[in-house]
Amino acid sequence: MSDLYDRHKAVLPEWLALYYKDPLEITHGEGRHVWDADGKKYLDFFGGILTTMTAHALPEVTKAVSEQAGRIIHSSTLYLNRPMVELAERIAQLSGIPDARVFFTTSGTEANDTALLLATTYRRSNQILAMRNSYHGRSFSAIGITGNRGWSPTSLSPLQTLYVHGGVRTRGPFAHLSDADFIEACVEDLRDLLGHTRPPAALIAEPIQGVGGFTSPPDGLYAAFRDVLQEHGILWIADEVQTGWGRTGDNFWGWQAHSQSGPPDILTFAKGIGNGMSIGGVVARAEIMNCLDANSISTFGGTQITMAAGLANLTYLLEHDLQGNARRVGGLLMERLRAVGAQLPGVREVRGRGLMIGVELVRPGTDEADPDAAAAVLEAARDGGLLIGKGGGHNTSVLRIAPPLSLTVAEAEEGAAILEQALRSVH
Repeated sequence: MSDLYDRHKAVLPEWLALYYKDPLEITHGEGRHVWDADGKKYLDFFGGILTTMTAHALPEVTKAVSEQAGRIIHSSTLYLNRPMVELAERIAQLSGIPDARVFFTTSGTEANDTALLLATTYRRSNQILAMRNSYHGRSFSAIGITGNRGWSPTSLSPLQTLYVHGGVRTRGPFAHLSDADFIEACVEDLRDLLGHTRPPAALIAEPIQGVGGFTSPPDGLYAAFRDVLQEHGILWIADEVQTGWGRTGDNFWGWQAHSQSGPPDILTFAKGIGNGMSIGGVVARAEIMNCLDANSISTFGGTQITMAAGLANLTYLLEHDLQGNARRVGGLLMERLRAVGAQLPGVREVRGRGLMIGVELVRPGTDEADPDAAAAVLEAARDGGLLIGKGGGHNTSVLRIAPPLSLTVAEAEEGAAILEQALRSVH
């Protein structure tokens, strides 16, 4: 492995992050498991950063990809594309957005970039409201609205960004309030902010912040924000790159926990829908999607082979009620991890929804983030045969747990036991 690592460092950027002191090469996978180059088997609780949504090597998806590759792999959006139309029809119907139009991209970054283009063009404003602790991708515009210093390498931006309170429930100036008072305080903060600025184009928000450590506000916050936004004509963009497709268990989309004032104007998606194939996209009301007054295409967005994968994956997800499985198995896993966390002073909080769970670590006896402990737990879990992720706001001290949605109860118990042992070994 050291030879491959040396070659990696010789030709790839220094800022291209790798997990583990001895980086891991994954060679193949099946179900909820993967194997490394030495043949060691791991239970995968991170799924390629929430991307392997249903299962590794899912036969229905691999068959669809293989059959499509035997016909035609790619033709671009300059030609009619049956798989793209079929997947767009299904996503438009599932989105909850009336008179929806769908545009496919190759990633969540590109999807959010497109959403920003639509919103700023439609509203004739380059001002964006974003949430503190947020992450929306690595493009120049997406970095410009990212409220997480660890993933923001430049302050230069084509946009003027104003950051709003509310994405993190248990930290910050409103953490001590009840849920109702928390929402009220965040809404008043938003109203005050809007009194000091030119009219923004949109608010972009992740219903559950992914890279930020699986943090979220109380249910209903974004509905309350939406009421204020609508008074000013400001659009709401729901970044569902990590929360979409039933991962949260309770809802198909994360925004549905905040649905009292209607759906978002624009919804972005990616990651899980392709189960590893490169699919992203934007859903918006027709008047917003059609506001551009110049030609555009997508060379690789919506290409036949990725659309075939997306269709097969979405069909499997719905037919096997993986949203319900995420709710049931995720609830069991959350309960198990909270019981462990209650016994360890270094575990500040176990939070999340469905199969999107964060374990925040602090230095025992303090409220200080403990990134060293998070890195150590990551290594110990790997030694035990479990792959997890990490993230967090002010410092990377949150363990991110997001297995494929087909996770079984037995696998959840196995993973929880390995993680418990890793946590205890560090603390």
